[in-house]
Amino acid sequence: MKQTLPALLLLLAAAIPVAAQDYALGPDSQPNPNVPKGVVTKYQLAPGKFYPGTPHTYSVYVPAKYDASKPAPFMIFLDGSGSLGNGQRVPVVFDNLIARGDLPPLIGIFIDPGVLPTTPENSATAQNRYERIFEYDNISDRFSSFLEAELIPEVGKKYNLSKNPDDHAISGVSTGAVGAFVAAWHRPDMFHRVLSFIGTFVSLKGADTLPAAIRRTEPKPIRVYLQAGKNDHTSADQPFGVFYGGSWPMNNQVMYDALRFSGYDVKFNLGEEGHNMKHGAAIMPEALTWLWRDYPKPVVAREPAALSKPDSGWEPRGNVFTVISADKQWEQVGGSYGAVSSPAGDKDGNVYFADSKASRVYKADPSGKVTTFRDNAAGVRAVRVGPDGRIYAAKATGIVSWGLGGDEKTVSAGVSASDLAITAKGGVYFTDPAKKTVGYIDPAGKLKTVYSGGEIAAPSALSLSADQSMLIVGDSQVRFNWSFQIAADGGLANGEPFFRVDMPEVSPASGVAAVTVDTLGQTYFATALGIQYCEQNGRCAGIVGKPARGALTGLTFAGKDLDWLYATEGTKLYRRASKMRGVAAWSPVKPPKPPL
Repeated sequence: MKQTLPALLLLLAAAIPVAAQDYALGPDSQPNPNVPKGVVTKYQLAPGKFYPGTPHTYSVYVPAKYDASKPAPFMIFLDGSGSLGNGQRVPVVFDNLIARGDLPPLIGIFIDPGVLPTTPENSATAQNRYERIFEYDNISDRFSSFLEAELIPEVGKKYNLSKNPDDHAISGVSTGAVGAFVAAWHRPDMFHRVLSFIGTFVSLKGADTLPAAIRRTEPKPIRVYLQAGKNDHTSADQPFGVFYGGSWPMNNQVMYDALRFSGYDVKFNLGEEGHNMKHGAAIMPEALTWLWRDYPKPVVAREPAALSKPDSGWEPRGNVFTVISADKQWEQVGGSYGAVSSPAGDKDGNVYFADSKASRVYKADPSGKVTTFRDNAAGVRAVRVGPDGRIYAAKATGIVSWGLGGDEKTVSAGVSASDLAITAKGGVYFTDPAKKTVGYIDPAGKLKTVYSGGEIAAPSALSLSADQSMLIVGDSQVRFNWSFQIAADGGLANGEPFFRVDMPEVSPASGVAAVTVDTLGQTYFATALGIQYCEQNGRCAGIVGKPARGALTGLTFAGKDLDWLYATEGTKLYRRASKMRGVAAWSPVKPPKPPL
């Protein structure tokens, strides 16, 4: 019995008007003698840092209306020669749409993938190394870094390019579509518009993981046009795909669903073709017009409309906008410092944070004014505020506390501490990174080691659960973070690698640098990818974007109502309004039963 395409795709195909199946190029893809024509010039990009020994051929389209005195918008096309060719005719489309005002007078950059040539002595017997898959079908930030550091500056030497990401678009075909989307995904500060044709968002080199990441990650200001073919790598008797990577059209649908779920401005056009550009070339004018519509109005991240409709049937559980708002972004507090970390809030809404380079502890009041709280504070790795109102500091040489008047007390000398968690009763937990242990100082000052199991690769951060019945231990090396039950004597029992965070593509470390919790019992981890928060049941539900592009070094809820997220990153302290409320050491909260 013959199988048919999945019902989902059939319904979608029926819902989208499709051109005639020959997909002839329309009038906007035909040369018009009455339209001013741009000029295409070919160049060679010398080998650089990101693809050593590998040159790249590229061409630049300059519109007839180009004004060198003004920064010009631009659009990058991967597999550039194909876009320039008679099949797609992008320069012709540009000429027509620019003349009509449907596109701004933009510069087109058409780059081909690199080819590493053989050495001269092996040229007759050896094969070149073809870089296309490595460059494009790659979910790391290498290709976006190449564009930022090598290609765009080189083109910028010849033409006046805008630096506004709203003026930048990027397009790709097949594996190139992955390269285009991932470039914008990693660098939304560079690209706000993505055009994807027959994208290979399948299990080849990790692109199949993108939909899950899109659903969990705070939306980025990116507009996306997706095109796919219903018969791409499928057949009548194998409608779920004939290639080991999976089904091209189905995975484009999954990408589309994920983007819509997260509130992106996205359009999906599913045609009848296979893995070719017949349909894509025919709709090129439509796709470009949609992508650049309303220009120069900026592309912004937005919250899904369904989130505000209680009766929509849309399940908001875990959505990142249950934690933060799209229109309330990170704001910097104070200026730039040496190397800041470990923000901690007090009962009055003040926030204390350490600066290891300046050997100081600073205080930021609720208005954002920053003053020096403690000078000559060498070696401070972390600060916390105790239930007694004192400021506790973890050092390599011990743990101390300071009163607001400046007096210092030794909590425990001779221990090496990198992070602290302080109970409502005055007990202090601390991590010892050198010994890979967790220590505990009871309210009477008695010291003991409560974890030395060796299963935690790098115990880097601590937090008590909202009700203080559990101790959460972050691990900066691996993706699993631990939950321990706290015994009556402060000891730890029944430990499990309970929380699983997402890892960066090219780093062996999760980068967990801090942990904090909210009144729902959700746990927040400052990681290399951003602020990942896990439901009380251990599932990580979302990722709040980092304030900038550096490594997070601290995280806490603070403010008078504990409804601000404070984070340290590099040399700066940031804060962001939150829809959740944190839990203070002096006021434990029993959270509701977790969703299961």
